[in-house]
Amino acid sequence: MSFRMKQLAHLSACATFAVLSIDTFAQTSRISDDVVRIGVLTDLSGIYSDFAGKGSVEAVRMAVEEFGGKVAGKPIDVVFADHQNKADIASTKAREWFDQQHVDMITDLVGSSPSLAVVEIGRQKQRVVMVTGAYSSRLTNDACSPYTVHYQIDTVALASTPKLLVQHGADSWYFITADSAFGKAMEQDATAVIVANKGRVVGSAKHPFNASDFSSYVTQAQASGAKMIALADAGGDMINAVKAANEFGVTKSGKQSVVAMAFLLTDVHSLGLPLAQNLYTIEGFYWDTDDKTRQFAQRFYKRMNKMPTAIQAAAYSATLTYLKAVAATGTDDSAAVMKQMKSAPVDDLYAHHGTIREDGRLMKDLYLVQVKTPAESKKPWDYYNIRAVIPADQAFQPLSKSTCPLVTKTRSVASIQGTTP
Repeated sequence: MSFRMKQLAHLSACATFAVLSIDTFAQTSRISDDVVRIGVLTDLSGIYSDFAGKGSVEAVRMAVEEFGGKVAGKPIDVVFADHQNKADIASTKAREWFDQQHVDMITDLVGSSPSLAVVEIGRQKQRVVMVTGAYSSRLTNDACSPYTVHYQIDTVALASTPKLLVQHGADSWYFITADSAFGKAMEQDATAVIVANKGRVVGSAKHPFNASDFSSYVTQAQASGAKMIALADAGGDMINAVKAANEFGVTKSGKQSVVAMAFLLTDVHSLGLPLAQNLYTIEGFYWDTDDKTRQFAQRFYKRMNKMPTAIQAAAYSATLTYLKAVAATGTDDSAAVMKQMKSAPVDDLYAHHGTIREDGRLMKDLYLVQVKTPAESKKPWDYYNIRAVIPADQAFQPLSKSTCPLVTKTRSVASIQGTTP
């Protein structure tokens, strides 16, 4: 080969390498549609709207603004919609967002039925779903997905309250339960904990979603003679149940106590301390914990005229976690982003030294809180005493009990290779 031909061959090889390198970079740092689009699918008008809703939308916007409005050199867009607490509406909107509006990640999803429906759409479309509003433990068990992260408390963690109370003598329970996926899961998980700790469940009553009259359910609970009446519901239903319990003198009798299984800051605000005082619950976030939470809460308050709930703080944190993964990988490809999120720690005002497990569960410490009495509260929204920190490995279901196919697959591979996952 002549010197000239060798030169041409060398130049051709260099050009080919350059093209391949550029193409490889384009594939690994590609942002689809030149926009990273986040969808907030929440309850904007129903019984969960106070502790999620517009506050969750604003929390996501705050995270986007904190990120500078861009990631990997591309703009970040936020869209939102009301799922009306209906699974069919939620799944239809999710399909529309993924197929037509090129939404890359959906978050919030308060309500177990809407969240489970959207998780399935995310699985089919291979898009990221970060559930910050729903509590169903199915999200990291039989309904888990390679593209889903469950960021908030689940019904297994909520059962930490009954566990602690049974260990201190509260050995008989009666449930007033929402007739929904969330309510049933919460009663089931709490019952398992109560029985395992040698307590007993003497009965339960199911009420329809968004019920207005709880008198019959409360009188049944009173007649049961159970020491503890557990409210396995949330939002407006839980508030109405607490009010009914007070009206029928349950909390004044001294013979029975009421436990609000899923109780949030705005619920205390709606009830007022005279009615809510001394109630116990599990929380994933409290605005008055440290300087970082207080600074975030004050910024949120300026927008919403109220302090953030754990669900709203989770939406903020989940958005930051997602955007950090997009920035680190240079792409909004779901598989690459999920791999990055599961390999990096989550460390912010919502989660300290948190990790995302293979089943999609965010592992973080939780708080056992007790609502303050009116005399203890010294300022607006000063509602909680933090009684204990519950380590993540004690709060959430261990992987050894998981029914998530992703975990089963990992175990099978490890077993074949002779290693322990």
